[in-house]
Amino acid sequence: MEIRQLEYVVAIAEERSFSRAAERLHVAQPSLSQQIKKLEAELRVSLFDRLPRGVVVTEAGARLVARARTVLAELVDARREVGETKTDVAGTLRVGAIPTIAPFVLPGCVGRFAGRWPDVAVHVVEDVTDRLVDGVLNGDLDLAITSSIADDRAVHVECIARERLWVLAPAESSLARRKSVSWTAFDKQRTLVLHEDHCLAGQVTRFCRGGKAKPSVVSRGAQLATIARMVSADLGVSVVPDMMKRQDRSRSRVYLPFARGRPQRELCIVWGMLRYRTNAARAFEEIVRAFVT
Repeated sequence: MEIRQLEYVVAIAEERSFSRAAERLHVAQPSLSQQIKKLEAELRVSLFDRLPRGVVVTEAGARLVARARTVLAELVDARREVGETKTDVAGTLRVGAIPTIAPFVLPGCVGRFAGRWPDVAVHVVEDVTDRLVDGVLNGDLDLAITSSIADDRAVHVECIARERLWVLAPAESSLARRKSVSWTAFDKQRTLVLHEDHCLAGQVTRFCRGGKAKPSVVSRGAQLATIARMVSADLGVSVVPDMMKRQDRSRSRVYLPFARGRPQRELCIVWGMLRYRTNAARAFEEIVRAFVT
C-alpha cells in the first residue's frame, strides 16, 4: 500500500468518479485505475462499485477512506511541524466559519491577519457546523469559528465570547414601536428562520420553548441576508445575532430586545486535538479573540 494509492482512493470517493479524480490529481486516468486495481488485489476486496452513472464506495472502501484521510492528514501535519520554527508564521492557513458568523467576522479578521502576516496563504470555508467539525477532524481545516456544539473528544471547543440575540422587525410594523418584545408578542408573529442545518435555528427553537412561545414559522432560509430583506419587505420577523445588528445600516428594519430571558449565543473556536496547531493558526486565533471581545 502506497501513499499515492491512498490519495487516489480519497479523491475517487470524494469525486465519485475516476475521471474527475484523475483530473483533480493531474494524473492519467488509466494510471489511476491501474493503481486502484493493484490495491484491491493486494487487499483482496473491492473498494468501489463501478456503476454506469458513477462510482459508489463499498463498505470496505469506506473504512479505507476514513483511514486514508487520517494517514494523509498526519503526513501533512508532520511536514508542517518539521518545517516550522518556533516563531515562524508562514505557510497555509485554512479557516472555517458558520454562515451566521462568517460575513461579520472573517473579512475583518482575515484582513488584519493578512496585513500582519502577508506571506501566509489564507483559505476560507463557509459551511454549517457539522461539516466544519468534520473538516477540523480530518485535517482539511486548521480551525473553525462556530457557536456552541456538542462535545467531541477529538476536538477542542473554546467559548471566547457571548453575544445577544435580537428580534428583527420591519421598521413600519406595530412591533417596531415597542421598546422590547415579550415572548407572548413574539408568539403571534410570522417568523422567518434559517434551515435546521444552521445551529442558530436550533438555538432559536430552544429559546422559544423556554419562553413558552410557539411562533408561526412561514419561511426557512439559507442566509441571514435573505431573511433580513424579507423582514424589510414586511413578510415576518426573525431572531438574529448582535454582530448583524452592529453592521446593519438599513432603515427598513429595527432590532428589538426581548423583555425578559434575553437570549445569547456562544462564539467558539474549534480545533482538532489530534492535529498539529501551526503558528499561523495560533496567531489567527488571537486576532479572532480580539475582534469579537
